[in-house]
Amino acid sequence: MAEEVEEERLKYLDFVRAAGVYAVDSFSTLYLYAKDISGPLKPGVDTIENVVKTVVTPVYYIPLEAVKFVDKTVDVSVTSLDGVVPPVIKQVSAQTYSVAQDAPRIVLDVASSVFNTGVQEGAKALYANLEPKAEQYAVITWRALNKLPLVPQVANVVVPTAVYFSEKYNDVVRGTTEQGYRVSSYLPLLPTEKITKVFGDEAS
Repeated sequence: MAEEVEEERLKYLDFVRAAGVYAVDSFSTLYLYAKDISGPLKPGVDTIENVVKTVVTPVYYIPLEAVKFVDKTVDVSVTSLDGVVPPVIKQVSAQTYSVAQDAPRIVLDVASSVFNTGVQEGAKALYANLEPKAEQYAVITWRALNKLPLVPQVANVVVPTAVYFSEKYNDVVRGTTEQGYRVSSYLPLLPTEKITKVFGDEAS
């Protein structure tokens, strides 16, 4: 039995199955509630429900089989590409996947923070949580990309330009804040020193 359960798990698209189960469960709960409050229409609802069950039951497992097929196709493609893709690109994609896995947890933290403390405090908490993580992943990704051909040469041009425009943006935000525009006081300043330190040092 345990082998069958393990066989049912999808390697890449398990989130699709989980979303489907959640959607069906939510719809079922809503449907049962509506059915309970239908009052005199309940016998008609039961008749329609039996007809729908008769029609849907034969095709119920087709979407799951389609997702399994796509999952196996993705697995075959990934396995065949595994020997062709350079290790640097594999490393970058693994790090990107790791960042993507952290996203739902961060969103839940922010949502609970906004609910408990309000929007402004929630936004500050979001920035405080995201800034170190974003900086860490930017450095990791940058170092991995910097190993690819031509990236260091392009970086020598792009990094100074990014720093220049970041400083211009910061000047505009500071200026409009001093002039009394409240919206500007909520805009974050870009950390030009960090950009120069992280990306400039790596580019040279």
